[in-house]
Amino acid sequence: MNRCFAFWPTALAVLGAVVCVPALDVHQPDPRPLDVHQFARAVDDHYNHLRSLEADFTEIYRGAGTEREESGTLWLKKPRKMRWEYRSPRVKLFVSDGQSVWFYLPAERQLRRTDFRHLDDVRSPIAFLLGKTKLENELQGLSKAPDQSPMVVGDTLLRGVPKAMAESLSEVQLEVTPAHQIVRIVLMEPDGGTTEFRFSGWKENVDLADSQFHFSPPAGVETVEGALSP
Repeated sequence: MNRCFAFWPTALAVLGAVVCVPALDVHQPDPRPLDVHQFARAVDDHYNHLRSLEADFTEIYRGAGTEREESGTLWLKKPRKMRWEYRSPRVKLFVSDGQSVWFYLPAERQLRRTDFRHLDDVRSPIAFLLGKTKLENELQGLSKAPDQSPMVVGDTLLRGVPKAMAESLSEVQLEVTPAHQIVRIVLMEPDGGTTEFRFSGWKENVDLADSQFHFSPPAGVETVEGALSP
């Protein structure tokens, strides 16, 4: 089982001659500087070769003096299919079949639907994780974040300005493992609010039926067209 992950991806497979080099002291930091361009391509390549993903997630929102934490399970499948099942503190469902997106609150019998092309939601970029998007194309000025510390020693923390959601997000930070898996995403809003996703227990290329990403409105629940609530 893979250790963790989720964000925008594609290209690199470093294949070549085997070069013998002296072994590094595992107790000392690697003195070689990070090549952000090469590292980003490695992340792209990792996700570009996957057809599906499954993971547990924790979503933490901080802003306006409040903090909200939710958790559940996420499934992704090419192309643009997502299923977010929230279990705590309340049950919610956010699902996309690649064309339509549904947000359902069973306790309130509230259902909203929107077209994926018009989706402006912090979860939407994660749908492109299993695509052909390049990380450096999605995050302008992609660089290492030396003033920030990753949650796990040995991970790399990257930052950049999201092009697709520039009006609603001022910066995105990605925590990436040495195996090029994205395990944490922090989305920073211009007003200082942040939404953080932490992923664990990633399973790659699991068998997922397309029906898992379809949604049929329950009987007696009215569907409201328009923007989705968080």
